[in-house]
Amino acid sequence: MFAYSGRMEWAARILVGLVALIHLYIVVLEMFLWRTDRGRATFGLTEEFARQSASLAANQGLYNGFLAAGLGYGLVTGDVSFQIFFLTCVMIAGIFGAATVSRRILFVQAVPAAIALVTVLLAR
Repeated sequence: MFAYSGRMEWAARILVGLVALIHLYIVVLEMFLWRTDRGRATFGLTEEFARQSASLAANQGLYNGFLAAGLGYGLVTGDVSFQIFFLTCVMIAGIFGAATVSRRILFVQAVPAAIALVTVLLAR
């Protein structure tokens, strides 16, 4: 099922899986917990802003779900090209988010994706 072998390949799989899990967690936060105490605390939102922006957050969450799905597909099928493509997408989104919203996004999304991407490339 997997086209990988060896320690580096396992490390790559684990890191890609972690990036996918991060994005699944973001999906839950943005789509389902946005207006809760936990969601507001995570994103530093007022109750009013969370209420007003809930549909926008759900849309963002859906896009994060697509990133997680692409990474998951790459893991399940062993398709390294999928992993490279979606890790690159995560990095670009993380860099853009860091530049436009919060520098914290760089460390939550872009850096883990970059580490996973380098590991995937080294494992080839």
